[in-house]
Amino acid sequence: MKDKNLCKLAKIVTLLSLTTMMATAQADAITLNFHSGLTQSRPEAEHIDAFARLVEEKSGGELKIDVYHAGALGLREADILRTLQRGMADMALLYGEYYTRDAPALASIYAQGAITQADQHLDILPVIKEMYDDGFAKWNIHTVGGVVAPIFDVGLHCKEPVNSLEELQDKKVRVWSRHLVETFDELGIAAQVIPQNDMYMALQTGVVDCAYYLSTVAKTVSLQEVTKYESYLHPWAAAPWIFGISERALGRLDDNQRQALEEAGQEIWKTTRELAVDAERETLAREEREELGITLLEPFSDADVETFVTAAWKTWKRMAENAGDDGIRYYESVTQALSE
Repeated sequence: MKDKNLCKLAKIVTLLSLTTMMATAQADAITLNFHSGLTQSRPEAEHIDAFARLVEEKSGGELKIDVYHAGALGLREADILRTLQRGMADMALLYGEYYTRDAPALASIYAQGAITQADQHLDILPVIKEMYDDGFAKWNIHTVGGVVAPIFDVGLHCKEPVNSLEELQDKKVRVWSRHLVETFDELGIAAQVIPQNDMYMALQTGVVDCAYYLSTVAKTVSLQEVTKYESYLHPWAAAPWIFGISERALGRLDDNQRQALEEAGQEIWKTTRELAVDAERETLAREEREELGITLLEPFSDADVETFVTAAWKTWKRMAENAGDDGIRYYESVTQALSE
């Protein structure tokens, strides 16, 4: 009888110990908030969610990431570097071209017209990532991988047939950055920055005649309803989306949690890199646009592409010089890698 009681007592003690250990583990678990300005319908959002799942899995539940899509934390993209530096948010999806006010050099790392063949992007990705790591570190932000954006086709989407720089001379073109405004200005073509959400109305009302846009995903913004002609110009020089964590938040993590964060980030980076260049995806997208009623014209000529690239590199260099020593260093590092 005594042995039975001792056995029961041992089981109770063991159960209590396990319960205590589980409670302690739960108490020690850390949850980090993660800001993303992208809507949950964007393909990048799936990879961010996958990153969060991997972190929890690899840390054994000790580290969790709460992702707030579409800016649900109420943070402004232009302020994200300051927000992370001050520890007002733990993590964020970082995109260098957003921070022209606080870190203009980051916007000069990569620019449209940088590549003329999609595979060039994969060759220089390590250099681009190194430059971003350096730039964000100046804001006490540690990078842990990220999402390599797909290399989509970029084309001119117009109301009338246009597939040459000469035919663009009397057109007004929508673009998405100051660099592109200056590039088209070099070519004697009027261009203006119009946010994606306003692009449809600008085309519909005649504010612009053409949109310089990512052809592969043009249907997602219904460009086929307001433009009927498209001509390919070059591949998208897609700056990667970087996962950044503030040094303050990083300092709260133990070795196991840090390792889980790093491994998850690198796994997403590797997965998305392998998906970035996909000729079949681009072909299927072109076929789909034709089915939607778009007339695909002959691409811009090699001579026109060369002229555009020359203008783009000229304004890219000027943008880098205006950003100071870091901007020049980033520009020279990337353009040297592209020239090799």
